[in-house]
Amino acid sequence: MSILSSTPAAIADAARLLAAGRLIAFPTETVYGLGGDATNDAAVAAIFAAKGRPSFNPLIVHGPDAESFAGAVVFDDRARLLADRFWPGPLTLVLPRHPAATVSLLASAGLDSIAVRVPAHPIARDLLAAAGTLVAAPSANPSGRISPTTAHHVEDGLGDKVAMILDGGPCAVGVESTVIDLTGPVPTLLRPGGVTHEALSQAIGPVAIAGPVQPQGLKSPGMLSSHYAPTLPVRLNVREARPDEALLGFGACGQAQLNLSPAGDLTEAAANLFAMLRRLDDSRFAAIAVSPVPEHGLGLAINDRLRRAAAPRSS
Repeated sequence: MSILSSTPAAIADAARLLAAGRLIAFPTETVYGLGGDATNDAAVAAIFAAKGRPSFNPLIVHGPDAESFAGAVVFDDRARLLADRFWPGPLTLVLPRHPAATVSLLASAGLDSIAVRVPAHPIARDLLAAAGTLVAAPSANPSGRISPTTAHHVEDGLGDKVAMILDGGPCAVGVESTVIDLTGPVPTLLRPGGVTHEALSQAIGPVAIAGPVQPQGLKSPGMLSSHYAPTLPVRLNVREARPDEALLGFGACGQAQLNLSPAGDLTEAAANLFAMLRRLDDSRFAAIAVSPVPEHGLGLAINDRLRRAAAPRSS
């Protein structure tokens, strides 16, 4: 495994590795993705193995543009409107599987739907165009752990389980994509992310928000109750940390070891979230305490990730 600067030659090499059924990690505007050929059952299985990911948890399939999903999923008017407005960008659409789709059933956990996205990061788009195939790409980290926002985070988590890591620097958005389910009559937000619930509702009208689901009912990644978790326990909505806790602050917070955004900027906080959780996940502390974060806009996504990080861990 090697970390390579994302030159045209390195991107071409990464595309060849994908064609050969190997796994590569690459930057997107949200987090780094662990990519494999979405039409290759063995490559998709290797993604699950590398992450230690439960097979019932679907993967997001990435393409260079909306047209690349022709023959994979069925777009309706709502999907076309959202794709036109938010792609390329941090929005994933869960759409009905096309009868002629060649995407591995394992990638969608055997469901009759597929989660699809066109990332905005130029390196990701160049790679997807060069690959000539749809690429299944969950976050490039061990399942349930903190998502990677730098190439070295990928190296630390996955090591030699990937053939190549394309280095694109820190991710700009820093939390995973918003996921919206359009397989039924009522659009439903499955996972908040870089495109807010408010923006979706302005585009297509009322959007429901999914409640708790059982593992067998997952329609997208990031819906497990315990997810994005550091090694240390996480305590939320903390005004004052205990002596043995590391405090992750937000806004005016003088005693914090690290602060998501001293200015109270939710965009800055989202970009810093996973990297700062990693830095505080240190044996010097007994737990990580987190200051309150507003529950609106990108705060919805940030709090979603924090609640999952703080949830009771599965055995």
